[in-house]
Amino acid sequence: MAEFSLPKNSKVQQGKVWPKPTGKRLRDFKIYRWNPDDGKNPQVDTYTVDMDKCGPMVLDALIKIKNEQDPTLTFRRSCREGICGSCAMNIDGTNTLACLKSCDDVKGDVRIYPLPHMPVVKDLVPDLTRFYAQHRSIEPWLKTTTPEPQTEWRQSHEDRAKLDGLYECILCACCSTSCPSYWWNGDRYLGPAVLLQAYRWLIDSRDEATGERLD
Repeated sequence: MAEFSLPKNSKVQQGKVWPKPTGKRLRDFKIYRWNPDDGKNPQVDTYTVDMDKCGPMVLDALIKIKNEQDPTLTFRRSCREGICGSCAMNIDGTNTLACLKSCDDVKGDVRIYPLPHMPVVKDLVPDLTRFYAQHRSIEPWLKTTTPEPQTEWRQSHEDRAKLDGLYECILCACCSTSCPSYWWNGDRYLGPAVLLQAYRWLIDSRDEATGERLD
C-alpha cells in the first residue's frame, strides 16, 4: 500500500493561545495562520471573543479579532453582504462566505481555514490567480457579429429566464475549491464555477459566437 506524507514545512502545528477577554458568552475561534516571510510552519492560533460584544457573523468575529487582539491576522473582505465573494473561506469544514455564516450555526469551536487546495498568500488569503485566469479564458462577455443596435440587444422574457441561476455567480470559488476533480486536475479542468460561466454565455440568445465558444 502506498504511503503519503506531507513535507515537514507544510504540517500544521498548534499555535498561540491568545489571552481571553472577560465576559459571560465567550467563544473560541481556531484560525489557520501562515506567514510566507518568517519561514515557519503553518499553525492554528486560538482567539476568544465575547459574543455579547460582537456581531453575529463569522466575519464580524474576524474583524473584531483583527481590530482588538491581533492586527497581523490577514483575510479578504469587502461588501459584508454576500455580493463580492471576497471573504470566501473554509469554516467548520465547509467552504462558505464569512459574512453570511452565523457563528450560531457552528457547534463548539469555530475553525477557520483558507479555501482548500489553493496556494496560500498569507493566513486566510488564497491565491486565486489561476482561478481568475481560467475565468478570463472563456471570454465572459457578449460576442456578436451583427451591427450594434442603437438602443440595446433585445431579448425575450423566455430567453432571459434561461439565465436565471447562472448570472448570479459571484466567483467566490467556494464550489471549485470543494471539487476533488479541480483539486487534482486544476491545470486542465476549469472547475464548476468557470464551466457555469461558460454555459451562461452559450445559453445567452444575444451571443453569436456559440460555435467559436464550443471549439
